[in-house]
Amino acid sequence: MGASKSSAPKPVLPANAGLAANLVTPAYWDEACKHLSKRDRVMRKLIADHGSARLESRGDAFTTLARSIVGQQISVKSAQSVWERLLAVLGLQGVEGSSPGSDRGPLSATELLTRTPEQLRQAGLSARKVEYMLDAARHFAEERVHVAQWQAWEDEAIVDELVDIRGIGRWTAEMFLIFHLMRPNVLPLDDLGLIKGISQSYFSGEPVSRAEARDVAEAWSPFRTVGTWYLWRSLDPLPVAY
Repeated sequence: MGASKSSAPKPVLPANAGLAANLVTPAYWDEACKHLSKRDRVMRKLIADHGSARLESRGDAFTTLARSIVGQQISVKSAQSVWERLLAVLGLQGVEGSSPGSDRGPLSATELLTRTPEQLRQAGLSARKVEYMLDAARHFAEERVHVAQWQAWEDEAIVDELVDIRGIGRWTAEMFLIFHLMRPNVLPLDDLGLIKGISQSYFSGEPVSRAEARDVAEAWSPFRTVGTWYLWRSLDPLPVAY
């Protein structure tokens, strides 16, 4: 696949930093907050309410993608519980009831492939999600994805490559863009939390269409990721990192 260069700001730390390293935060965050506060009164209040909290990543591509698969179509709380049990099945640190974000691996694709589907099901994963996780692991282990090149690719080129993995749709790919590559201008219109946040903060709880959500977020550009993140915080003050 060909891919053009991306002008997206880079994270503070390298994308392949180990999970034992310090959390990666976007270099553009302060600039984005100033932009949003100036352009949008709702954002101005949300940013003031949530102070120094910001998007964080631990910088491991496969772990982030696996965590996104676990989180498909279930609540944040349920996803965290399954994730901790998965880490325990794999012999990694994972304690039931720990705070979201406290344990995230790292998860090795090659190590995951040594486990049987039955072992992975013990973590509470559905049979279908086990298939998705194993297919993603094969893509990474066999280097069928271009991890080292993603920083230079445009968002849509990365989405196109990721959705070739079984079970990876646009929502999962966009979560990867946000939580691993920390791209600044992602608007995940398939995310129920984003739509709910826009409904509550901009439409007094009335139903919101994708077109209306896109119109609201136009003022956030080129930092729609940051606007999305603050709307997530309006629903749940505790940040989730993948």
